[in-house]
Amino acid sequence: MNSITSNVFGPAKSINVARVLLCLEEVGAEYELVHMDLFQAKEQKSPEHLARNPFGLVPALQDGDLVLFEARAIAKYVLRKYKTEQADLLREGDPEEAAMVDVWTEVEAHQYHQALRLIMLECFLNPTLRGLPTNQAVVDEAVEKTKKVLEIYEARLSEHRYLAGDFFSFADLNHFASTFYIVDATPYGSLLDSYPRVKAWWEDLMSRPSFKKISANMTTK
Repeated sequence: MNSITSNVFGPAKSINVARVLLCLEEVGAEYELVHMDLFQAKEQKSPEHLARNPFGLVPALQDGDLVLFEARAIAKYVLRKYKTEQADLLREGDPEEAAMVDVWTEVEAHQYHQALRLIMLECFLNPTLRGLPTNQAVVDEAVEKTKKVLEIYEARLSEHRYLAGDFFSFADLNHFASTFYIVDATPYGSLLDSYPRVKAWWEDLMSRPSFKKISANMTTK
């Protein structure tokens, strides 16, 4: 196992913290998760954390003298620093493969996550963490948007085992936390049942040791 003296700041249940932790697990790096209370103590707004992330968000990573924020940037740093033949999730040695990783990473950020996040917000975060009622009209609209996105994913995964090609990559990894919470914490996990290739892809991802380990600290059931 590679040695890394890194601290990751943020709660294990955070979508963006999970994104970074999965990368660290995939490359076999040593790290310590420094839990932060975001809702009661609001530790992300403390002077100590604002020195790490001036926007007062999580995660942040401290690796020796280097301090980084923004989850996708941290994740790419980890994957570049600890890349091996077995853990080459960015595929930067092949411009065409790297481009497809980038494309589907962008799709996750701007299409997939944006569709799913409102379902998570209204069905999980608002009622369980903020004591707010679910706005069903918002959920219904988000569900319809999610279905349209999943149709595109179903078509893509009918051509390739994974999103960027026939290889697991950073593009797939990025989908973990939002999909996990839809399945684990909302009534809408059955959405995947109508898209058999998407469901098979998700089950494949969840069979990976890193996904099993990180999800064990995120379960809501």
